Amino acid sequence: MFRRMAGKHRTQDQRKLQTLLKDVRVQSGLTQVQMANALGRPQSYVSKYESGERKLDLLELRDICQSAGIGLSEFARRFEH
Repeated sequence: MFRRMAGKHRTQDQRKLQTLLKDVRVQSGLTQVQMANALGRPQSYVSKYESGERKLDLLELRDICQSAGIGLSEFARRFEH
């Protein structure tokens, strides 16, 4: 039973993360193409992490935050609230 609950919670958190990643990009006024250019990556990179198809490590998340003009700690605060 605990495993099912943990999996469900993880899925909800993943969707929350995907939404926050997109919201941060949109609020910064960047399109996926512009964000990708700022990161030195193809547009598909942004599309894949926003859809949950690709997972991010901490360094990638930091780069995304910097490109969107938000601190990593602020991003984490938004995720937790």
